[in-house]
Order: sequence, then C-alpha cells, then structure tokens
Amino acid sequence: MKNNMNTKKSLLAIAAATMLLSACSKDKDPETTTPVDFNALKTEVLTNFTNNIAVACYKDLSDASDKLYSSLEALNTSATDANLLAARNSWKSMRTVWEQCEGFLFGPVEDNNYDPNMDTWPTDYVQMDSLLNSSASLEVSDIEQVTLSLRGYHPIEYIIFGDHGARKASEITDRQKKYMISLATDLKNTCHALHTSWTQAPENFAQQVLTAGTGSNKYAKKQEVFIAIVDGMTGICEEVGEGKMKEPFDAQDPTIVESPYSGNSLADFKNNIIGLQNVYLGKYTTDGKGLNDLVAEKNKSLDNKIQAAMTAAINSFDNVTVPYEQAIVSQRVQVQAVMTALGTLKEALDGELKPFVIQYITD
Repeated sequence: MKNNMNTKKSLLAIAAATMLLSACSKDKDPETTTPVDFNALKTEVLTNFTNNIAVACYKDLSDASDKLYSSLEALNTSATDANLLAARNSWKSMRTVWEQCEGFLFGPVEDNNYDPNMDTWPTDYVQMDSLLNSSASLEVSDIEQVTLSLRGYHPIEYIIFGDHGARKASEITDRQKKYMISLATDLKNTCHALHTSWTQAPENFAQQVLTAGTGSNKYAKKQEVFIAIVDGMTGICEEVGEGKMKEPFDAQDPTIVESPYSGNSLADFKNNIIGLQNVYLGKYTTDGKGLNDLVAEKNKSLDNKIQAAMTAAINSFDNVTVPYEQAIVSQRVQVQAVMTALGTLKEALDGELKPFVIQYITD
C-alpha cells in the first residue's frame, strides 16, 4: 500500500511539472527570424560601395593630393630636412589612399586614363635626368605631354627620396624643384578630376552605378556592375601577385620594383589587397553592407573561404621584413609565400565569387 501511494505521488508530481513547463513554453514567444530581402540587399551594397567606398576614397585621394602639393611647396620655399621629411610623409600617406583605391579599378580611372597618368612605373630615371639636364620647359602643360613614366607619383618619389632615401634637402636643385612642383600640380589636377568624374556632371559615374538596371546608361543590369566590381578586385590581385611582385622577383631586378626609392613597395602591395578587402566587406571609414553580406546569405562557407583567403594574403606580407627590392634576393621564400597566397585569393575571386554573382544576381 505504501509503495502504491508513492507511485501515485510521483505521477502527480510529474504531471504538475509537465503542465508548468507547458505553460511556460506557451508564455514565451517563439524565436523568429526576419527573412532577408535579397533584392533590397543588392541595392544597399551598391549604394554603400558607391557613396562610402568609391566616392569617399576618391575624395580622400583628392584631399591627399592637396596636402602633398602644400608640403612640396613648403620644401620648394625652404629646402630644410624637416620640410623634406614632411613631404616624404605626405607622399607615403597619399600612396596609402591611392593603393586602396586601386581595389576597384573600373570606370573613369581606367576609361579616362587617370591611372597611367599618375602611376606608371618604373620611372625612367635616365630619361628624367636627361630632361632635368636640358633646357626644356617644365611647366604643367609640358608635364602633361611627357611620356607617362615621367609623370605622377614616381618622379616625385625620385626627387624627394633619391637612391634608397639618401637624398638631402640641400641636394635638390632648382630644376628638380620646378619639375617637382609641376608634377605635384599635374597630379593634383588628375586626382581632382577623378573625384569629380564620380560626383559631378557630365560624367557623374556614381549615378551610373546607383541606377544600374534602372536607367543607367552604362549598366543595363545590376549584374554588370557587380561583375565589374569583382573583376576589379580580381584584377588588382593579379596585378600585385603576377606583375608588381613576380616580374622583379623572377628577374631579381630592383630597378623594376614599383616604389624603389622610398622603399614603400610592400606597403603599396599590401594596401592594394586591403583595398579589395574593403570592397568585399563594404568597409572603408564606415562599415556598411558589402558583397560578403550577399554571399553569406546564399553560401556562408564561400564567404568564410573568401574572407580567410583575404586575411591570409594580407597577413603574409608581414613575413617579408626588408624592403621589396632587397627581399627579391634575400627573402625569396617569404616572397614566394605571399605570391602563393595571392594566387589562392585570385582563384577564389575569379573562380567562385564571380560565378556566384552570375548565378544569384541576374537582374
């Protein structure tokens, strides 16, 4: 009899507990997730890319060109080592912005030849010395007509850094100063034009991107501009790994490295890849919707793979601990590892991200 009573009490306790749990469960709202509007997300990504990455980066580049010009004017007026150092720092700061802008090389920067007009390398220093030793005019209008390797960043680099940064302010000649100021003016004009090509009539390229598929004269479909973005990312990855790095590496020739006078080449390369990462993540000075959000919505494992490849490529540069013109001889294993990482990233972008865009962005 005692055992039966205990059994009944146990059953009653279990029943009460079950009813209590059931009541609690009913009181608690079930978790719900709001489905993502993929079409709206595509528009968000393009808007963020246009306004917060492309236009913002080109505005920073335009501002940096003004700062470089001002620092070179100060050096021209007073050739002190302090002013020379300030000019070098301004040059490097501008390079950081420009190299990140190269993460999306499409549109006016290519169509209007802004890129080669300001960033052709290597500098033909023999021809440049010949120009400087001549009596040829060095006005801005003259600079606009010279061969591309005598315009833009790298002749300025040569003048203010000299061989491996050995130039002293007192060594800069009057002809070099004249050439330097005209170069800086030409570079500033190019950067201003690049920025306004995205923001003002008649080109207003930002509107061509924002209205892709809905009235754009350039892009009949959103898919077309997304492909252009991905191709730009792939292109700079290929240019760094198979051009900027591989050509001097194979030849073991420091004279064909991108920025040999300043020792800035590795920073240039790394900032190129940071630039394409900015595009993918939708992140520059602000963090918005990026391609990663679109990819993660449909294929999270692919997003993880692409982000891991980007991180690995960017981090690999840190293993090269000497200037690139030295590393192609003394740290070839580390340099090869960087190029391998860039090759892996390029394959992910061209072989998987681009097909993703073609499959899922059809409008």
